[in-house]
Amino acid sequence: MTTIVLIAFGAGAQTERVKNQPYADMKLYHLGFHIGLHTQDLILTHTGVTSGGQTLYAEIPSYNPGFSVGVIGDMYLNPYFNLRVTPTLYFGDKSFVFRSQETGEEFKTNVRSNYMTFPVELKYSALRLNNYRPYVTGGVYGALDLGRKKGNPLLLKGTDFGITFGFGCDIYLPFFKLSPELKFCFGLVDLLEKDRTDLLDKEQMIYTDALSKATSRMIVLTFNFE
Repeated sequence: MTTIVLIAFGAGAQTERVKNQPYADMKLYHLGFHIGLHTQDLILTHTGVTSGGQTLYAEIPSYNPGFSVGVIGDMYLNPYFNLRVTPTLYFGDKSFVFRSQETGEEFKTNVRSNYMTFPVELKYSALRLNNYRPYVTGGVYGALDLGRKKGNPLLLKGTDFGITFGFGCDIYLPFFKLSPELKFCFGLVDLLEKDRTDLLDKEQMIYTDALSKATSRMIVLTFNFE
């Protein structure tokens, strides 16, 4: 009886769980696409007193969810590292509130930004466990604002540059690989446009004068299909 149990146990131990797409990560190049949600934000630095004599402070009190879509180009480097290029289009906006310290009055405005980004990232993957493989990413990106509209009380520059890092998990399905991923983007460029010759109402210049610097940041949740 004991011999039978040992034989059965040994046979079970030698039986491996069937893996989906066992050679998916060995391709030198592969393509994919991704869709997701994101929030756009700015880190604001204030000057305080404006040219109009008021003391204005600005904030972005809430995050407006936006939509993103892009493509994935992946190059295999070694069993742990991949080089990725993921051009992405982000549709979203930011809601500003300017508050006067003297009167308490508020002024609200929206800035719509549709960014076309060009990230180059390095992906480090852990060992695969059956049909799951966690990973982390890091890299740099450049961005063009395709939704820039002059004449608004605030205007942001049309180009940006920054760094990204994130983490996710590859889930190997029978016909494709699904990867939920959370990514953080931090801009390194001052986006505040101070040359406002486009303003028809020069009194609105006080909102630009109230700020000395604005740098971007985004939180992005994507679903990669490869």
